[in-house]
Amino acid sequence: MGMSMGAGGGGGGKRRRRRRVAPVSEINITPFVDVMLVLLIIFMVAAPLLTVGVPIDLPETQAKSLTPETQPITISVNQEGKVFIQENEIDAESILPQLEAIAQNGYEERIYVRGDRDADYGTVMKIMARISAAGYKKIGLVTLQEQGQ
Repeated sequence: MGMSMGAGGGGGGKRRRRRRVAPVSEINITPFVDVMLVLLIIFMVAAPLLTVGVPIDLPETQAKSLTPETQPITISVNQEGKVFIQENEIDAESILPQLEAIAQNGYEERIYVRGDRDADYGTVMKIMARISAAGYKKIGLVTLQEQGQ
């Protein structure tokens, strides 16, 4: 009934030695690329929304777009008839002093008027008449390109 234990350690099998696993010296860039692609998509979607801060529903026309050399001054008239220079709300009466303060090229400054589709036509024309009467020559109306034709 005696059992003899050999030098093998009892199980009769080989003894397993643990080998040290060498650390992987490669950098996994897959998560980095994934994050960069997501950020790229977010910025591509968000960039057009950052151009002008005043929400205006512009009418559509078949006119071709202009390519200005410098950044124009933008005057917006929203649905309620409020007037904005760039993104700052102003009174319609104080539009000329504001333009004189902003205009870098004097009366040769390019001015774009953006009128909401539902804005009062008389308000938009009154703003354009004041600008024209003050001596500014390069005044343009901003519209959207017509879709479906």
